Amino acid sequence: MKDAIKLQELKVVLCVIAAVFTIAANNALASEEPKPVAKTLITNVRIFNGENENLSENMCVLVEGNKIVSIAKSTVEPENAEVIDGEGRTLMPGLIDAHVHMMMSDIPLSKLMMADPNYVTLVAGKGATATLMRGFTSVRDLGGPSFGLKRAIDEGVLPGPRIWPAGATISQTSGHGDFRSPHHDVPAGPCRCLHFTELEGFTSVADGRPLVLQAVREQLMKGASQIKVMAGGGVASDNDPLDVSQYTEDELKAAVQATEAWNTYVTVHAYTPSAIQKSIRAGVRCIEHGQLADEATVRLIAESGVWWSMQPFLDDEDAIPFPEGSANRKKQLEMTAGTDNAYRLAKKHKVKLAWGTDTLFDPVLATKQGKQLAKMKRWFTPYEVLKMATHDNAQLLKLCGPRNPYPGELGVVKEGALADLILVDGNPLQNLDLVADPDKNFVIIMKNGVICKNTLR
Repeated sequence: MKDAIKLQELKVVLCVIAAVFTIAANNALASEEPKPVAKTLITNVRIFNGENENLSENMCVLVEGNKIVSIAKSTVEPENAEVIDGEGRTLMPGLIDAHVHMMMSDIPLSKLMMADPNYVTLVAGKGATATLMRGFTSVRDLGGPSFGLKRAIDEGVLPGPRIWPAGATISQTSGHGDFRSPHHDVPAGPCRCLHFTELEGFTSVADGRPLVLQAVREQLMKGASQIKVMAGGGVASDNDPLDVSQYTEDELKAAVQATEAWNTYVTVHAYTPSAIQKSIRAGVRCIEHGQLADEATVRLIAESGVWWSMQPFLDDEDAIPFPEGSANRKKQLEMTAGTDNAYRLAKKHKVKLAWGTDTLFDPVLATKQGKQLAKMKRWFTPYEVLKMATHDNAQLLKLCGPRNPYPGELGVVKEGALADLILVDGNPLQNLDLVADPDKNFVIIMKNGVICKNTLR
């Protein structure tokens, strides 16, 4: 009887405690004032809107929250807004790099292969912040375990660009994503141990339709916004010549089918006509690189409506360093020799062209992102280059449909668009080299309505 009474008393006490906490919580919620929406008014600017070559003069742009809400010749200053006088400078959309490797761009390959994963992530985090400070507010990551980095940026743990992650690249045995040693890891048994690059999520080696389906679905499960498949030989890899075509058409179709079931798309690493043509027949939506494409292949790209994401690879001071005389260096020379012709054909056939850097394993080269963009004046006008790196690249990002991690309009300065903006000290439509020195020439960088850099204060 006494135990029953004590139990009843305990229940009463617990109910009282619960009631007290509930009242306190409700009172706290009721006392919280709604936070005012952050407002920024940028006045007296010329606007390159990402689409049109002519600049709009003497404009005012009002940002509320993370969106552009007003663009006008003049506007009433909103209450509690931060007002920035642009003093006639050029306001343009945030830049977009359509081909990056956030986890690999700032660290040498020899370190990457031996380093603790936590170290790699910390280096990548620092590199992500530097990327944003160069004016690149969005990037499409095409290989590497960048899911955690993306989450940290999205949650405000550290500054960085918006990331569209592909996760691990999908590679056949002896493909561009197979970094195993042929002397220690081959032949592989039925229960083979995964290589470091597979365990850490840089690549996934999969042969045959069932394993390709599994590998693709695993990356989609992790949160990939698009899938990257290695369809041909590469420069940085040791186990595949540049001219080889990788994966059968049926294996490529398997990757496409698994990806399309998730309402997104496959992009492929491919340089040669055979690799590109087979990929298009399999249903891929984007070609990465393609420097060795011939005219018939480029015509096929254009007629199929496939995107061509190319990089300004040349044999110059910005080339990824490979030892002279090495197989990698020979492949690099062969590939870079095709860049001029590739851009010529892309222009001739009016291909849907995207721009990216694909910087790897070099912390110095990683800082030259803007220089790589300015280099595009070799083939295009400044307007064409800037449109490609803003509006056009944003259209490519949309290709992932409902897998888009950042719904909204990017790559433009227009009402209703997401507020990713750069204020440039000068006119990049007249002098494209301004983007090569963002430290000096980008006086304001805004991402998602938040000012990340402001040297005018």
